[in-house]
Amino acid sequence: MGLYGMMRTSVSGMAAQANRLSTVADNIANSSTAGYKRASTEFSSLVLESGGSAYESGSVETRVRIGVSEQGTFKFTTSVTDLAVKGSGFFLVNNESGQTYLTRAGSFVKDGNGDLINAAGYRLMGYSQAPGAPPPVANGTAGLEVVNIGALALQSDPSTVGNLFVNLPSNAGIETDLPSGNAGTAVYTAKTSLVTYDNLGNEVTLDVYMTKTNDNEWEVAVYNQADADTTSQGFPYANGQLNAPTTLLFDPTTGQLDSSSPTSFDIPIPNGATVTLDMSQSSQLAADYTVLDAAVNGNAPSEVERVEIDDDGTLYAVFENGARLATYRIPLANVASPDNLAPLAGNVFASSVDSGDVQVGFAGEGGFGTMVSAALEQSTVDLASELTAMIESERNYTANSKVFQTGSELMDVVVNLKR
Repeated sequence: MGLYGMMRTSVSGMAAQANRLSTVADNIANSSTAGYKRASTEFSSLVLESGGSAYESGSVETRVRIGVSEQGTFKFTTSVTDLAVKGSGFFLVNNESGQTYLTRAGSFVKDGNGDLINAAGYRLMGYSQAPGAPPPVANGTAGLEVVNIGALALQSDPSTVGNLFVNLPSNAGIETDLPSGNAGTAVYTAKTSLVTYDNLGNEVTLDVYMTKTNDNEWEVAVYNQADADTTSQGFPYANGQLNAPTTLLFDPTTGQLDSSSPTSFDIPIPNGATVTLDMSQSSQLAADYTVLDAAVNGNAPSEVERVEIDDDGTLYAVFENGARLATYRIPLANVASPDNLAPLAGNVFASSVDSGDVQVGFAGEGGFGTMVSAALEQSTVDLASELTAMIESERNYTANSKVFQTGSELMDVVVNLKR
């Protein structure tokens, strides 16, 4: 094959350097693209079988690799919907056709429909927390929906759960004049009020009375403050006690709730849901009556002031009244071999046979990295390295062209031998 083989070899060398220059061009062009992963060109030789007296030149093969698993540095911003992943994992996004892809480009903003979209127009996917905390579908994207923060305005949620942890004074006197053991008179040991919300978001204030009825026994009675006597601001209450009679029993040696004692009870809220009030961490010690912790969920109708995204991917709507409501859980996805993902336009990736199937989970769990809000992962391109590679490729391309030119000149000599 001789001269023809030499010329074909030089052509493959020029094609290989052209591929390398193409990746360098892409890298330099995307050096400021958030979440962009540097492409590199690797070469391998193709050697042909040669005889003892003649050498058959082969060629060079190229393979383009994307450093998808390489971690980029962070650029911090002022937008909480700018997201980055510290560690393993990708955001799940989809296009207008509903196809789901992976990306590290987390520059999400709200569009006209309220959807969170990135610079390439891909929409962020997440699990709605309206029915409760969702478990991820580990091997698929079932249950995911577009994260929409435009429909969060003016919401109210009725109260359903709460807790009231108190210390009840062990040295308090026993009240003996309660009718039928029901704290239905003005005689009580301690009182605390809690704010709850009905179905329309109206505040319903509960008066919680605790009365020592015997050694190590405390009766808890709950009333609607709106039913209180207008002159005494308390008893008698017009509609009576809300909860069923509840007696807390304490262990006299530890001061903690006895194993036979109820730890919670239900309170039906007028025009609302039933609130389960947890008192499991209450105590009876030789100290003053002290409220250790008190909290009830629910909120009044309020506009969304802003959103917050936790490092576990939970998106909270923060209302004007200070209430925080978990609305979405943003998952992460990964594959067995991220560097073998198929790159597509828009800085997204699709799974392939070489990369393995997509696995879905939550940030900070099962090997997934953490989510960073108000930050963008920068391009992994190093301009100095790319310029160096460009010069090397230019010189190598020139050298291969010289080989081709030499082969062409020798072919002219062979052709002209006949003359």
